[in-house]
Amino acid sequence: MMTYLKTRAAGAALAAIGLCTVPATQAMTVGKINVPEQQSVAGQNLVLNGAGLRQRFVFQVYVAALYRPQPTHDAQAIVSSQEPQMLRLTLLRDINSKALTDALNDGLKANNTEIELAAMGGTIKAFETFMATGGEGKSGDLVDITFNRGKVSVSFKGKALGEVDDPRFAAALLKVWLGSSPAQESLKSALLGQKTTN
Repeated sequence: MMTYLKTRAAGAALAAIGLCTVPATQAMTVGKINVPEQQSVAGQNLVLNGAGLRQRFVFQVYVAALYRPQPTHDAQAIVSSQEPQMLRLTLLRDINSKALTDALNDGLKANNTEIELAAMGGTIKAFETFMATGGEGKSGDLVDITFNRGKVSVSFKGKALGEVDDPRFAAALLKVWLGSSPAQESLKSALLGQKTTN
């Protein structure tokens, strides 16, 4: 009888855990872009957490896809995570790296205090410096932003631009899409796997 009760309790516990698990998002198509269901960062396989379309006025700017070791709907868990994560932006219009950096800076200012930004001043400057080397981007080009143990590295059109090592900045940059004042609310929801923006 005791063995039966233990087995039943264990089964109930596993069922409860299962209810808390977010299923991995499958490959999808967003803005006519095929979004893979997996990527690899630092030798670790990541699964698609969510993907959506970034629009500005009537223009489609890029498709963003977020990859993590395990999917979650919790924005704060993603922002504070030290695990490998990757945000892939597939451009839908021509844009140069300076314009992209300016947009990221706007997002940083919208989601972080002046004191927080000042404390990261050196890191932000280093980030801006290597981002400026990216040059012109065309529709279809990829921007891969990788987060791993506080380090942020960027690849633009398949070329590594640089890396900064600052956990504060890693969290601040993720807030551009997932913070309290995200670049686009519908895109935030899509990246969290709550809905897809097409």
